[in-house]
Amino acid sequence: MTRIPTLLFVCATVFAQSKNPLTDAVMARYQPMRQNLIEAAEAMPEGSYGFRPVASESSFKERIGHLAMDNMRFCKFIMGPTESHQWDSIYIGSKKSDVVKALRDSFEFCDAALTYMNDAKALAEITVVGKRVHPVDSMIGLVARDNEYYGNLVAYLLSASISPPAPIQ
Repeated sequence: MTRIPTLLFVCATVFAQSKNPLTDAVMARYQPMRQNLIEAAEAMPEGSYGFRPVASESSFKERIGHLAMDNMRFCKFIMGPTESHQWDSIYIGSKKSDVVKALRDSFEFCDAALTYMNDAKALAEITVVGKRVHPVDSMIGLVARDNEYYGNLVAYLLSASISPPAPIQ
């Protein structure tokens, strides 16, 4: 007989009682990753934002900028065509404070997209920019991509001899 870990059992019970177990599961993974990424961006000193582990890699600043833009792109598809958004006008800037603000702004946009979502909307087919999509694809993509970015940012921090913040699970 296998034993189910207590945390898994508790999560399964909570999601089973939810009206929106799918979107609740996405949010349970999105929220700590959001905080982890912001803390990683804040951990790098201003003077090291141009750091590149090797010359052919993006700088830390560029990596955060790509993350912010990817967040906006994924969340545009989550919100769908009827929502008002200006996802392509995010300002990245050159100073650390500008870059961290752009990252925070991208997460605020995603917070709004995910707050708007429920399971029925997540599974409904929509057309965005001429493509037929289901918002759930972008919801899962957002969480997966943010996890990849987090691992990448931790590697940058460690390569720059900076201890990354402890991740929130």
